[in-house]
Amino acid sequence: MPIKPRNVLFVCSQNKLRSPTAEQVFSTREDIEVSSAGTNNDACNPLDAEQVEWADIIFVMEKAHRGKINRKFRKSLNGKRIICLDIPDDYEFMDPMLVSLLERKVPRYL
Repeated sequence: MPIKPRNVLFVCSQNKLRSPTAEQVFSTREDIEVSSAGTNNDACNPLDAEQVEWADIIFVMEKAHRGKINRKFRKSLNGKRIICLDIPDDYEFMDPMLVSLLERKVPRYL
């Protein structure tokens, strides 16, 4: 029986640069399903309770994102791990330095 892939959600503020880059970088892995969202109301894909409930593990780029998720979606979290990657908003979409940071920081948690 095949193992069900874990659902991994990447979160930043606007869902324009960091989290979509992370989603793309890890989208080819067969052991996980990936998605991304932003904590801001005007994000490209605003984070909602359904996404939080879908996720088995949530990666945030900054501590502020973890705080927002804990405040706004406490009922949906059910003890899920929220891992802060400490990646500032200093990168463009698919920036090679951002990709390198993600490839170094994320896999140990998957």
